[in-house]
Amino acid sequence: MQNNSFFIQRQEQTESNARSYPRKFPLALNKARGSWVEDVEGNSYLDFLCGAGTLALGHNDSDVNAAMIELISNSAPLHTLDLTTPTKDEFVSLVESLLPGELKNNAKIQFCSPSGSDAVDAAIKLCKTATGRGSVIAFSGGYHGMGHGALSLTGNLGAKSPVQNLMGGVQFMPYPYSYRCPFGLGGDEGTKAVCSYFERVLKDPESGVQKPAAVILEAIQGEGGVIPAPVEFLQTVRRVTKELGIPMIADEIQCGIGRSGKLFAFEHAGIVPDVILCSKAIGGSQPLSVVIYNKSLDVWKPGAHAGTFRGNQLAMKAGTVLLKKVSRPEFLSDVERKGKKLFSILEDLKSRFSIIGDVRGRGLMLGIEFVDSTSSPDSLGSYPASGAISAAVQEECFKRKLIMERGGRNGAVMRCLCALNVSDEDIDTMAKIFSGAVEAVQKEVDAGKIR
Repeated sequence: MQNNSFFIQRQEQTESNARSYPRKFPLALNKARGSWVEDVEGNSYLDFLCGAGTLALGHNDSDVNAAMIELISNSAPLHTLDLTTPTKDEFVSLVESLLPGELKNNAKIQFCSPSGSDAVDAAIKLCKTATGRGSVIAFSGGYHGMGHGALSLTGNLGAKSPVQNLMGGVQFMPYPYSYRCPFGLGGDEGTKAVCSYFERVLKDPESGVQKPAAVILEAIQGEGGVIPAPVEFLQTVRRVTKELGIPMIADEIQCGIGRSGKLFAFEHAGIVPDVILCSKAIGGSQPLSVVIYNKSLDVWKPGAHAGTFRGNQLAMKAGTVLLKKVSRPEFLSDVERKGKKLFSILEDLKSRFSIIGDVRGRGLMLGIEFVDSTSSPDSLGSYPASGAISAAVQEECFKRKLIMERGGRNGAVMRCLCALNVSDEDIDTMAKIFSGAVEAVQKEVDAGKIR
């Protein structure tokens, strides 16, 4: 019988050195349903990664699968470039009906190549074309993809440093992160300082920072460590960008489509951006990427942004089913309820184990930051982030059949990106496994074996 080792060795021989997940999760997947996956050896794992948040309804949702099977059975075109179809028209109409504020009935949609990175690149091209300006403001800790342009807007230096001459004209600004405040203040004071700095730099004629073509941010930073933007910060960015005529781009690729307990994470602040980026979950498990923007920006020429695989009909059909489910108020309310339940569980663990420094997030997008509590804390009382400890917890979770990914500074943050329809029973199972893993690693730390 072929086992995990057989396939992992084959993968190592044939695939790029850039592969990442198999190094952390050495298994070959064979079956998947809901929040569970099964490897070729018959072992079942609770999946709290779910395609980095792509699988909002878990694996093989029956309604999504039925819709895709029906489409295929009816001989519908599956690859259409940007030609329209009834399937596409239904998807677009549904997306438009779900948009908030002034974007409802006032938006245009650009279908991109099916990765979030391409949506980012398209949005930057759109805003540069519409404004005639060339620079972009992004935020420390942000993640916007691995394409050449998107990577230039991403904070992580590890990914950027080996690749020289990325897109120029990117100005990074501080992002509010109370546990590790960029101004050393934390809490409301830290948020106010970040807000004040953002506004003063953009309005100061001597700041040296030119008026940008766009400001791009995540309402909840994902790869940067699950850091929710305070309401005051999002409202300040929106107010200032409106006052100065700067398009605001909300990157909702990971934090959107219900994950925060609202359809779009920026809605927690009651704002409406000029541009919304969606990928991952919006395709209902299939590859899809879209830029949704205020039609006042729609000044680029035909063919200004293209892509061979921008007409993925299966993704539009699956996405329609997903959006109808996820946008229901009762579904979003349940995401909030389950998020609060899981958050409470994690907060209890934080009170019991010194290696957990912070728990944060919104809805079912939660992060647990691991720290070296044997070292000296900083001026805010925060201990140094420990990627070694979080890696040990991740490994221990995997041994106990729970899949979770890391992120944040030094890879110190374990991240919950489970299915939005995860059951309470599966949350309880996750809590039991995760608690046992943390306890085991805490003992190793206390014994001086891990730092």
